[in-house]
Amino acid sequence: MTVLLVLLLACAVGGAACVVWAERGGPRWVRIVARVTLGLGAMVGGAGKSRRRGLNRGGGNSGDGDE
Repeated sequence: MTVLLVLLLACAVGGAACVVWAERGGPRWVRIVARVTLGLGAMVGGAGKSRRRGLNRGGGNSGDGDE
């Protein structure tokens, strides 16, 4: 499990480095990796927002049972 987390962290750091490098005009493969990284980030961010919206759909009910 630790190895998986380390690999995930390395991919995230590498992707962020490619985004910065692509902003400065890096080679084609860096721009491709940067686009993929930004796309995945947008997907993860969108999933988090929809999950938070789903939690707030209770109509203001706190769920404590006292109504």
